[in-house]
Amino acid sequence: MTEAPPTPTPPRFETVPHSGERLAYLAVEGRDEGPTLVWLGGFRSDMRGTKAEVLSALCEREGLPFLRFDYSGHGGSEGRFEDGTISGWTEDAAAMIAARTRGPLLLVGSSMGAWIALRLAQRLPGRVRCLLLLAPAPDFTTRLVEPRLTAQDRAALARDGFIAEPSPYSDQPTVYTRRLIEDGAAAAVMTGPIALDLPVHVIQGMEDPDVPHAHALELVSLLPSAGVTLTLVKDGDHRLSRPEDLQRMERAVLALLGEGAASA
Repeated sequence: MTEAPPTPTPPRFETVPHSGERLAYLAVEGRDEGPTLVWLGGFRSDMRGTKAEVLSALCEREGLPFLRFDYSGHGGSEGRFEDGTISGWTEDAAAMIAARTRGPLLLVGSSMGAWIALRLAQRLPGRVRCLLLLAPAPDFTTRLVEPRLTAQDRAALARDGFIAEPSPYSDQPTVYTRRLIEDGAAAAVMTGPIALDLPVHVIQGMEDPDVPHAHALELVSLLPSAGVTLTLVKDGDHRLSRPEDLQRMERAVLALLGEGAASA
């Protein structure tokens, strides 16, 4: 007899004060007072993706606290995706961290989540001890989306307030709103040196069709030279979810935990 797949753990909900919306989250309590790992997912992703599940299992094994959640308009959270902005999703993350964590933090940001992780590290310098950035896409609205907009796209943004493109990851199109793009310019972090005094590990696939590895190289050039590690995966894609990619992520987390403890 084939065993039924395990029933997913139902989410819990936290009402965040800046919007009044209920955001879905899952947490591992941990056995000690070590750093809390916080998963910051990508654009249109949710907290039940492969990498987040692997990190949750790692934290269960290591006795580490772990928090993952869905931004407004993502996954099981309230809100409309089309109303979201980088600033709004950063506020979601800051509110969830304030409500559901204490002590030092290791932020793991994937794609857009890396942008949010960098902004949080700037806001919470006393708490964020280290960063793991996977296929990081900070400033993607101005650096990756806007340069490829056609005249028709720009006209649609001005007329309709959004454009929709086919997505390689979903049956639903990817929507970019004028509000998202305008806010992205205001929330940019790659406008000059990024002053962060903490260990950072960047993992980037060289076959990533969405975020070229040159983007990761430029990001690293803006980070302080001390304590920054860049791993280029020659055949890696944007998801970085193959078994070897997941093992690489786990090793990076454990290494960063050691570095963060040493620098505390």
